[in-house]
Amino acid sequence: MTTPESSSLVLPTALPLHDSALDAIQRGWRVFPQAPRSKRPSIRRWEQRATLDPDTIHRWWTRFPDSNVGIACGPSGLLVLDLDAAHGPVPDQWANLGVAHGRDVIALLAARARQRDPVDTLIVATPRGEHRYFRRPRGATLRSTIGDRGRGLGWRADTRGPGAAVTAPGSIGRNGVPYTIVRDLPIAELPGWLVAALTPPPPPPHPLHAPVLPETSRRVVAYVNAAVSAESRNVATAEKGQRHITLYAAAAALGELLANGWITDHAITHHLTEAARRHLGVDDFTWHELTTTIRDGITKGRRTRRLLSDRPYTPRH
Repeated sequence: MTTPESSSLVLPTALPLHDSALDAIQRGWRVFPQAPRSKRPSIRRWEQRATLDPDTIHRWWTRFPDSNVGIACGPSGLLVLDLDAAHGPVPDQWANLGVAHGRDVIALLAARARQRDPVDTLIVATPRGEHRYFRRPRGATLRSTIGDRGRGLGWRADTRGPGAAVTAPGSIGRNGVPYTIVRDLPIAELPGWLVAALTPPPPPPHPLHAPVLPETSRRVVAYVNAAVSAESRNVATAEKGQRHITLYAAAAALGELLANGWITDHAITHHLTEAARRHLGVDDFTWHELTTTIRDGITKGRRTRRLLSDRPYTPRH
């Protein structure tokens, strides 16, 4: 099942990495430098700083001439299927279906959905498999997935979307194997059946109106409102890798106000849930993780009463 189509076109990839970055931005992909022969970003806040600007490309690759070229999938409007070969035994549930590669998983899912295997798009050979590039439908809430986890597509079939990156053609893998375009077609829109498979379920309904805070002095009300605003902002803007701890710390901080009777458990849960909704479905951030993290943080915070100072509220984390 794993034989590539004979019509695939193999293109040479002898371009310097600086030129590979320029080629990527000409295709409309926002890029950033990765460490040499690695997927690790060479800069902080890589997703926010990924660029289409040739001058920035020149500065970065003058400073990091051997860096691989990373593509920020979210800002580039991409959803990439990352399909790898087996490394070791194939799990029985997949081996029994004739699967030996992530591309076999996609072919199998397409057949079950009575759809064509989605190969008519740009495909890049990677050191371990292949990347299939698709345009992310406008307005679709799609997430990155890993293998069988959560609503993942299957064994060795990962997806890279908002919050994730892929390494661009022309880059070099850890084993010295280059990332090479093998099918240079216009990037297709992600098929509807894959959109449906990757769209997270909607969260449970929430109240139409925010819970009312307990009545108390104006000073306390102002302090609590500032605390809720600050912690909600921290949660909403948390970066990948920091979302869990930021949400936990916010719930714990507001839990200290709950210990004083200045806010309700329901109000904390409501405001932090609203702040964290934007992360749902992104890189496997689930509704279960959201709700349990808030609950655990509140439990931690309510063990300690907050002392009201004369200074404006500032988060402790």
